[in-house]
Amino acid sequence: MRVEGRFSELKGLTSADWARGEKRNRRQQKRSPPMPRGLIQKLFDSCREVFSDAATGVVPSPDGVARVKSVLDLMRPEDVGLTQKMPYFRNIGNPGRPPVTYLHIYESDRFSMGIFCLPPSAVIPLHNHPGMTVFSKLLSGSMHIKSYDWVDHGSTPRAPPGVRLAKVQTDATFTAPCETSILFPTTGGNLHCFTAVTACAVLDVLGPPYDDDEGRHCTYYNAFPFSDFSDDSVAGQPEEEGLAWLEETEKPEEFSVVGAKYMGPRMVQR
Repeated sequence: MRVEGRFSELKGLTSADWARGEKRNRRQQKRSPPMPRGLIQKLFDSCREVFSDAATGVVPSPDGVARVKSVLDLMRPEDVGLTQKMPYFRNIGNPGRPPVTYLHIYESDRFSMGIFCLPPSAVIPLHNHPGMTVFSKLLSGSMHIKSYDWVDHGSTPRAPPGVRLAKVQTDATFTAPCETSILFPTTGGNLHCFTAVTACAVLDVLGPPYDDDEGRHCTYYNAFPFSDFSDDSVAGQPEEEGLAWLEETEKPEEFSVVGAKYMGPRMVQR
């Protein structure tokens, strides 16, 4: 209970005065508006409604996309209980690529929410999001993002099996606070790679989430310069710039993700 005033102003009150004051305080508390919901609760509520009909390849309405983005744009590390002092952001005793920590917040068959915490130089390698809409909000630090979309190029005689043509959509470094990035099933950079320039954290919302049984399997890729497998129909044309060949590959051995418990504010799943 919050007590207003200095002790010197209160010590002369009688028991009846104190009882009347307590009764008045209770009446005021009942009339007071409810405390504002935390942003993580607002994000959960928005996602539950926006992704209520989520399915492979189904994109939420423009209003729904804007609603989720507007909440994520406001979020800061403190809204999910993160500080740079946490061990997830330090590279201790790892001579190679440091592991990435994933804080699981929520997952259903419609959407998932979680936070990737990356020490400096950590990498989430190039991977896809088949049939999914993904929101990525950089909460802290600086991160380089490189993303691609597939290009429908028809036959590519020189390209070996498993290699497809893609076009770069993003190749830049972002520093928090910044706007939320959004990728769609076929546009916006559906394939992307994260590299931590400094210790950083990114909150991901996926709708729907990965599900092997539903054909939403995470696939990793190696990228090759366009000139490696170019053919005469495209080589030398102006649109050649920004093109690359992506080859399916196994999950890189140096990529390690460690799960940790999310300790931030909880959501009420009402």
